[in-house]
Amino acid sequence: MYNDLDPVLNTPVRLAIVSVLIKMKQAGFAYLMEMTKTTQGNLSHQIKKLHEAEYIEVVKTFKGNYPHTICKLTEKGKSAFEKYVKDIKKYLHI
Repeated sequence: MYNDLDPVLNTPVRLAIVSVLIKMKQAGFAYLMEMTKTTQGNLSHQIKKLHEAEYIEVVKTFKGNYPHTICKLTEKGKSAFEKYVKDIKKYLHI
């Protein structure tokens, strides 16, 4: 009856990142840091994990002389999030 929860998404910061990206087409690093209320180092690590799982696409560019990181949700990431929500609802009986 209960499915195992996706270990990639079953981490608060990663879930928050994907939750932001599910609503937006893309988000910058600074915006994600503000929304997740985490440190640069932790956010970088969590983005790397999501990217390795192919849940997000990471585009690194420059704005002037400053690095600019943009994250986009992939179809695989969207499907994983939808399944995660469905599985959580089973646990909550809704």
